[in-house]
Amino acid sequence: MTEHPGPLTSIMDRDQLRAVQAPLKQKYRDNPGSAIVTLRAEGAIGENATCSVETARALVKAGLHPATGGSGQSACSGDMLLQALVACAGVTLSAVASALGVELSGGTLAAEGDLDFRGTLGVAKDAPVGFKEIRLSISLITDATQSQREKLLELTKRYCVVYQTLVSGSKTTISLT
Repeated sequence: MTEHPGPLTSIMDRDQLRAVQAPLKQKYRDNPGSAIVTLRAEGAIGENATCSVETARALVKAGLHPATGGSGQSACSGDMLLQALVACAGVTLSAVASALGVELSGGTLAAEGDLDFRGTLGVAKDAPVGFKEIRLSISLITDATQSQREKLLELTKRYCVVYQTLVSGSKTTISLT
């Protein structure tokens, strides 16, 4: 990751962000049902235990992690989950900084999670399937005060969709047609 020597060129400053979001917030206050948006992702099953997932920018071919017999040539869905957390937290933090008028010169985010592959391979019934623990760390380049930094973290945790889904859980169903 490259660190930026000066303030980031933001797409939006505080006033621009508020101007863009104000009519949306009013619409959602007036008509709460209009705030419910269904996001979708689709994939196609491929050869050798892969699944191709369409993203906004490219087709991503996901496959088995090397710890489960994969070649390492395809994206791992566990890595993609961590990447989604990093992306969401980074975007949220940037928007929160803009809203608060906190200038950022740069920063990095890193997520790591612990998996016991005995669970997903069915080797040990007492081993969990899924991440046992996920850690997200954020390093900022800013002149923000300690109080501002704490507020940035608090609001990022509060408004990051992926973080909140992971820590709060979400009713999730699966069906076969």
